[in-house]
Amino acid sequence: MDAYFDNSASTKVSEKAIDIMLKTMREDYANSSAKHIKGVDAEKYVKDAAETIAKTLKVKKSEIIFTSGGTESNNMALLGTAMAKKRLGKHIIISGIEHPAVYMPATFLAEEGFELTVLPVDKTGRVDLEVLKESIREDTILVSIMYVNNEIGAVEPVDEISKIIKSKNANTLFHVDAIQAYTKLRINPKTQGIDMLSASGHKFHGPKGVGFLYIDGNVKINPIIFGGGHQRGMRSGTLNTTGIAGMGVAAKEAYDEFDDRIEKIKSLKNFIMDELEKIDGAVLNTGRGDNFAPQIISVSFEDIRAEVLLHALEDRGIYVSSGSACSSNHPGISGTLKAVGIREDLLDATIRISLSELNNMDEAKYLIDNLKELLPLLRKFVRK
Repeated sequence: MDAYFDNSASTKVSEKAIDIMLKTMREDYANSSAKHIKGVDAEKYVKDAAETIAKTLKVKKSEIIFTSGGTESNNMALLGTAMAKKRLGKHIIISGIEHPAVYMPATFLAEEGFELTVLPVDKTGRVDLEVLKESIREDTILVSIMYVNNEIGAVEPVDEISKIIKSKNANTLFHVDAIQAYTKLRINPKTQGIDMLSASGHKFHGPKGVGFLYIDGNVKINPIIFGGGHQRGMRSGTLNTTGIAGMGVAAKEAYDEFDDRIEKIKSLKNFIMDELEKIDGAVLNTGRGDNFAPQIISVSFEDIRAEVLLHALEDRGIYVSSGSACSSNHPGISGTLKAVGIREDLLDATIRISLSELNNMDEAKYLIDNLKELLPLLRKFVRK
């Protein structure tokens, strides 16, 4: 049996998404910016996807900018805001558990003369709201906080964060990295006070290499890619019609079947967590309830290196991750685990199990059975 539990790194592309992508490649392959009828046919896929995604967020389709994925969306939000608002201020705030796609452009901006504040988080991974309140100043131009942490699944209190930001400085923009949250939570940027939001297609059964950035219509940021003026000048470059079409279909499927999907994922998560709690030396870093996402489980195993366990599971057709697969092939010690105060001896002993609705109970039981069998064997080997 193969059991794929690395869905936060990437998901299997849905069959309906594949079908429409093949159609764009075989039949409607023209440049969507072309003025002839073939171009108009291609452009329809882009418009349909924008409308679909906009409906899932209850925003306008003109507020959706297509990108090459979550990393570009995050960079666009941070760098574009910095360039547009640098005369109003140079202070930026992020959290201490941001993905490198936010942390690295923020660090770059700090090297270019911007001031960066990094907020602490509590042991569950949630931002310290009091420190946030104290940190916002007249020259604070941007706060960027992820919605769901990609390693431990912590859900940030986005609504409260937004209220604090706007009460302290109405001109400060709020960007949310929702790459692990979109299609896992119901999100409404207009009512939640989110100015910009990033998402990535391959996290919800769409293709790799495509994502989007929602930018509220009242928000003005600078483009960071220049050229032919595509997407109203906000992101130049021939549109990835195939990827956009596939992502649009995947988004529609995800939200059309939202309640059933999430209920299934939650039931699998609860079963796995219940069983992990029975295993000697297992330490769960993820909790239950609304403060944690439904699809992510972080667990540490005493006296076991994560990489060793990962490969032992892989030999049995079970696929999990150690660290964040999104950062590099050699992610090293997780900054998130350090930030939430995980014991030092567990920092290199932690794996992430991430679920999708394509997983089933047989796979979950297979995972647990193999962990119960492998852990004593691996510990015995270590002690030799």
